[in-house]
Amino acid sequence: MIHILLVDDHPSVGEGTKSMIEQEDMKVTIVTSSSEALAILKSQTFDVLMFDLNLPEINGLELTRRVTEIDSNTPIIIYTGYEITPYFNILVEAQASGFISKTASREQLVTAIRCALRGETVIPVSLLRQLRRQDLQIKASGNNEKGVSFDEKELSILKEVARGKSNKEIADYLLISQRVVEYNLTRIFGKLNVRSRSEAIFEARRLGVIPNEDLI
Repeated sequence: MIHILLVDDHPSVGEGTKSMIEQEDMKVTIVTSSSEALAILKSQTFDVLMFDLNLPEINGLELTRRVTEIDSNTPIIIYTGYEITPYFNILVEAQASGFISKTASREQLVTAIRCALRGETVIPVSLLRQLRRQDLQIKASGNNEKGVSFDEKELSILKEVARGKSNKEIADYLLISQRVVEYNLTRIFGKLNVRSRSEAIFEARRLGVIPNEDLI
């Protein structure tokens, strides 16, 4: 019997997922918050962990980081209804073992779980193609002598910063939280070795990371 912990703040979605998975030789325990997940993991062990990405208070990315600091051996699958591409790089860095959409079929869910148990990862072809296009776009920037690279979400935020938008405006425009904007800005500043928005814009322009027309 494969034991799975599913963390999803939408009970109806969690129950539907549990019902599909338990048609196999698998048992699913559902909790609706990251704090509950961290508490239950202190006393119970699971074969696979499935985290929603957009959780309140502690999101799926941060939960993945915290859990892997305690136990890096249990595979973690990110289970989300959101576009995963902007978060792919940082989720990989956080040691996520796989990604599956909430619109996936039962067969796809089970395959993702069994692959994670074997140390394998299933990546949707659409995501693979987007990552490849993104990689080519970044490499095409000839002035980037530092070899600085940004994921799609960071590039989107950089462009909106260059257009003079506030963190709240960027969050509303990109349909993400202000916390996500702030986190990505911290990463951007670190990669560019700058301390302010104006320095980030100047350095990004100098390196050719964002085109001139994106600057105010």
